Amino acid sequence: MDVRDSTGRRRTSVAALGAFALSLSVLTWGPQATAAPDDADLAGLSETQLSSQEQSATDIPAVDEIRNSRNVKHLANLPKPAPFTATSTWSDLAFQGDYAFDGNYDGFVIYDISKPHKPTIAASVWCPGSQNDISVSGNLLFLSTDSSRSDNTCASTSLSATNKNAWEGIKVFDISDKTSPRYVAAVETKCGSHTHTLVPDKAGKDVYLYVSSYGPSATFPDCQPPHDLISIVKVPLANPAAASLLGERVLFPDGGNPGRDGTVETGYVRATSGCHDITVYPAKDLAAGACMGDGVLWNISDRENPREIDRVQDDVNFAFWHSATFNNAGTKVVFTDELGGGGAATCNEKIGPTRGADGIYDVTGEGDARELEFRSYYKISRTQGDTENCVAHNGSLIPVHGRDIMVQSWYQGGISIWDFTDSANPKEIGWFERGPLPDGRGGGTWSAYYYNGYIYSSDMAKGLDVLEIRDPRTAPAKAIRVGELNVQTQGTYRDLFPR
Repeated sequence: MDVRDSTGRRRTSVAALGAFALSLSVLTWGPQATAAPDDADLAGLSETQLSSQEQSATDIPAVDEIRNSRNVKHLANLPKPAPFTATSTWSDLAFQGDYAFDGNYDGFVIYDISKPHKPTIAASVWCPGSQNDISVSGNLLFLSTDSSRSDNTCASTSLSATNKNAWEGIKVFDISDKTSPRYVAAVETKCGSHTHTLVPDKAGKDVYLYVSSYGPSATFPDCQPPHDLISIVKVPLANPAAASLLGERVLFPDGGNPGRDGTVETGYVRATSGCHDITVYPAKDLAAGACMGDGVLWNISDRENPREIDRVQDDVNFAFWHSATFNNAGTKVVFTDELGGGGAATCNEKIGPTRGADGIYDVTGEGDARELEFRSYYKISRTQGDTENCVAHNGSLIPVHGRDIMVQSWYQGGISIWDFTDSANPKEIGWFERGPLPDGRGGGTWSAYYYNGYIYSSDMAKGLDVLEIRDPRTAPAKAIRVGELNVQTQGTYRDLFPR
């Protein structure tokens, strides 16, 4: 396939993706009518007024001060519970029924969100192993361990990756009792598991985990260069204790993007040595990979033999391809760029509006002739302080039929709700943020996902936030209900009131 940059220029030719012996199942979001929010206090406001705030949003809020657009309401916050401490970094979210599952570097928390205005804690599980990226399927919960540990238990301690006995990989829990999760299995994977993507098989008997990891070194026995692969873990649903490593799949036989040295200020490109995150869209027979120096589109119509359709690079404005989100039609992909690795202040005038931004790509053509065509960048416009780490991070679609609307975390830049229906002219329609953390500390919102009428945010420093957007443009999403949500296993939705 041809590799092209963001302007469409052709780069290098790569071999077709090798056999990838997996199956995916279609996840469909079914509609259910619910009462619309009371928007009496927003009646008569224009779209611009709804997206704004009475107080100027151009100046930087005070330490810990909350600001938001008129159409976004902060409903609740639950700080980190024991046994976790202020140094326990909250990470990704998954959902099932009346529960939210929130990973953190020291374990995970299960929240009861049956009353979104008053969430409670169902269970707290201590199990160190950054970043504890999380997903759920039925009675199973999966955690990614991407820090080198002394063993695969929840009592493990840190151990250098140069030690052959060190362990990193996937842990499996039984969550049939949400108040008392039970650890049932572990599978070691090369270079650990920075993130994973849950992929149900078509028969409903197994689930596969596409394990993304990177950062190889000649000094790491279990993480050797070039690491141009992902690991695949197979979990039999009837016997999760038998979870095992199915194997590894080389995704970049040509080595991928070689990268370019530089700094946050001068610009750099991380060389490709694995993937950071993969999003699968089974109903559309597509997958999108954010793979350090490359953005990739795969055809997965043959679940056992996916084929690379197209690959793009952007060595001008992208530093690190971080995550991917399809629109509902599967005709667009939003790729995020983690400029500065999440630890730098990149939402300021010095960095500008295009570096560290989202890249919006249209999927044009048909079949194997489909291409990723760059359309525009999107980045929050509110200037952040020089102590505020700010970067494009995890988000999800808000299910509005006929429009492409997304909610997204930006670390200390807060939460942005934006419309990319017009790929070339994305615009923000709502936002929420806190002022800088005290003493220049890092933090902010890691994930912000829309689930059954509300926005749930996992804030690295503050714990769980619950928000609501009250806007005519997103009101139809209130009619959509889903029983389980793993954002990187993307489902499709249909409207209760089709146009």
